[in-house]
Amino acid sequence: MSNAIVFDHVRKEYGQTVVIEDLNLEIPKGNIAVLVGPSGCGKTTTMKMINQLIKPTAGRILINGKNTMEIDPVQLRRGIGYVIQQVGLFPHMTIAENISLVPRLSKGKAAVDTGKVNEMLERVGLDPAQYRDRYPSELSGGQQQRVGVARALMSDPPIILMDEPFSALDPITREQLQDELIRLNQGLNKTIVFVTHDMDEALKIADQIIVMQNGKVIQQGTPDQILRHPANEFIRGFIGEKRLSAHLSQLVDDVMLQNPVTVLPTRGLAEAVQIMHRKRVTGLIVVDREGRYLGMADTSDIHNRYPEESLSIQNVMRTDAVAVTTGTPLADAISLVQEASYGYVPVVHPNGKLAGLLTRASLVDVLAKPYLEGGTSGE
Repeated sequence: MSNAIVFDHVRKEYGQTVVIEDLNLEIPKGNIAVLVGPSGCGKTTTMKMINQLIKPTAGRILINGKNTMEIDPVQLRRGIGYVIQQVGLFPHMTIAENISLVPRLSKGKAAVDTGKVNEMLERVGLDPAQYRDRYPSELSGGQQQRVGVARALMSDPPIILMDEPFSALDPITREQLQDELIRLNQGLNKTIVFVTHDMDEALKIADQIIVMQNGKVIQQGTPDQILRHPANEFIRGFIGEKRLSAHLSQLVDDVMLQNPVTVLPTRGLAEAVQIMHRKRVTGLIVVDREGRYLGMADTSDIHNRYPEESLSIQNVMRTDAVAVTTGTPLADAISLVQEASYGYVPVVHPNGKLAGLLTRASLVDVLAKPYLEGGTSGE
C-alpha cells in the first residue's frame, strides 16, 4: 500500500519551545489514520502542518511524493478537505452555499451545483429537499457537523483532515457520526487524518492509530496491534491496558449483539430495502428458515443489482465473509472485526445457526466498561 502523506524529519518550534522534535511518519493511502494523545502532545500541530495552516521549521512533508512547501498554500488547501470541531459554517449562507464554498471561491456563485450538493447531503444522511435551503442556525449540532463533512467531500479531495470534529457532540450523536465516517470511507477510500484525545474513538474508527507524546510518535499500528503490544507504560496507561486485559479474556458470546437483523434468502431486493429502512441498518444477515447462517448483504450489494426485479437476496449476498464460532476468545476476534469490510462479524453456533453479531460498537462497549468502573484514562 502506498503512502499518501510522509513526514520526513519534520521539526516545529516557536522560539525556544520545541513542539515537534524530529517527526518521521508515513500515513497509508485510503486509511483512517488517527492521531491520539494527551493535550499538548503535538497532534493538532502535526495535522495542521499537512495543509500549511502551520509551517514546519525544518524537514519535509510529502503528499503523493510532492513537497507541500513547494505548492501554493491556497491550491494545496483546495485539494484537502478540512473538518473542525466548531464546524465553521457561515451563518448568512444556506446549507447548499456552505457546502459549495470551495468551488464558489474559485468560480463564484455560479459554482453551486445543486445535483452535487444533493449527492453530498445524501452521503452524510441528510435529506436534500429538507436541508439544502436552510441556514446553519436551523440545524442541530450533529446536523451541522454532517454538513461540515459534506463540505469537505464536495471537491472530492483525496485527503481529509478532521480536528476533533465530534468532541463537542452528545454521546449518541457522536457514535452515530463515528459509524457514518467508517461507512463513508469504506465506499470513498479517502485518506483521513483524524485528531482526537479519546482512545475509545481512536480504537473504533481507526485503520492506523498514531500515539503521540511530547511532540514524538511513540507507537503506530492497527488498533489490534496497539491493544496487543503497547510499546511502553505510557501507552498502557493511556489505553487502560491493565484494566482492559481482564475483559479481553471474555468470549465473543459475552459481547456480541444477541438479535441482529436477519432476512431469508428468498426475500426480494425491494423487501430487503424496506427491512433495512424500518430497522435503521445498512446490512442484513441472511439465514435459512432454521436460523442457519448463509451470508451477508449490505446496501451496496443490493443497490448494484436493484433494477433486476427477478432477483432475491440469495442472488446478491456475500458468502465469503469471515464468521467466528461461539466460544472464540474475544482477543482473537478483534482483528477480524477491524478488518471486516462491513465492520462486523457474524457469530455462529457449531451447528451453523446464527448466534449473534460482533460489531465495532460492541467492542467499544467492552473497552468503556473499565472506564465506567474506574474512571477514564487518556482524557
